Amino acid sequence: MRRIVVVGASAAGLAAAETLRREGYDGTLTLVGDEPLPPYDRPPLSKQLLAAEWEAERLALRSPADLRALDLDLRLGVAATGLEPAERIVRLADGGDVPYDGLVVATGVRPRRLPGEGAHVLRTLDDALTLRDRLAPGRRLVVVGAGFLGAEAATVARGLGAHVTLLEPAPVPLAHAVGTAVGEVLTRTHLERGVDLRCGVTVTEVTEDGVRLADGEVVDADEVLVAVGSWPNTEWLEGSGLALGDGVVCDQYCEAAKNVYAAGDVARWYNPLFGTSMRIEHRTNAAEQGMAAARNLLRPEARKPFAPVPYFWSDQYGMKIQAYGFLRGHDEVTVVDGDLGERRFVALYRTGDRVSGALAVGMPPKALRTWRQVIAAGALWDDTVRVEVPAAEA
Repeated sequence: MRRIVVVGASAAGLAAAETLRREGYDGTLTLVGDEPLPPYDRPPLSKQLLAAEWEAERLALRSPADLRALDLDLRLGVAATGLEPAERIVRLADGGDVPYDGLVVATGVRPRRLPGEGAHVLRTLDDALTLRDRLAPGRRLVVVGAGFLGAEAATVARGLGAHVTLLEPAPVPLAHAVGTAVGEVLTRTHLERGVDLRCGVTVTEVTEDGVRLADGEVVDADEVLVAVGSWPNTEWLEGSGLALGDGVVCDQYCEAAKNVYAAGDVARWYNPLFGTSMRIEHRTNAAEQGMAAARNLLRPEARKPFAPVPYFWSDQYGMKIQAYGFLRGHDEVTVVDGDLGERRFVALYRTGDRVSGALAVGMPPKALRTWRQVIAAGALWDDTVRVEVPAAEA
């Protein structure tokens, strides 16, 4: 294997490239990225960068010297447009072709949008800088979508003195992911900080004056941020023969086809620890999966299943929210430490008969790390959670 191509120059793609070199690969290594910028970190876009606490230079994942040391055939500012597995060629938007013996797909996701023009999204550095320039005391910002990204942006905007309206179609924000009781805790925090949070409303389009709701009402705004989820960037793989279904479909080794692996937000792989396929859009998973995919590609005879306990975090109004596991689709939530009302607690999540996740708000990291080990061990719920602990509504 003398030619390896990594398509996607963000956290997962960079981790794959670095792992290949660290593991001794000395052949041609091409890293393709559709943005003109070298790899940079995305979580601060909705936090420190949007708040003007950091400048853009601080987001760089590696220094120019570190990138040079990888001896990359670096193709930035050019998107992949097609894949020909039979010929083992990646086609690029500039008309070029890149041959490969091994391929890592790490093309990430793009934001979903709404009908109409003029709304912001938050995915790239330019997105965040453009919105930052428009936020100021007294400005009216409508955020569509009260998930983690929308909530973080609302937090920053309130801190900058903007008037924020947060629109969410669900009755309780994030209830599908973290449960109703935890979602209500986050809801109260928004309300106490002066956010006009409206749940159970559907936005149909962006207008010149703001957004239009399904009932015809127009919510006025100076700026609109749409944070309603994302689409995996797989269009360039259509017709390639790879299985596509809400991401690049992979096995437990992150392999999508012979010598073709996927990693990061775009990868839907089978996680044997949880016994299900999943696609995780979190920074930690991107780096870990990039490393795992690279190792399995380079040494197929020693492949290992990628079976992590996913981790994510969010910062909202000074609260640190951290979670381990796979919380979606859970059957029950139970608070095992602290108190919901005080916003200092650890909640456990049950899926089937096992502990599938743990989430902490306002707690020290060590309060959560123990539960990561419990999840990794596949612990049974009834052996872990005592009946005397009151259950929160799931």
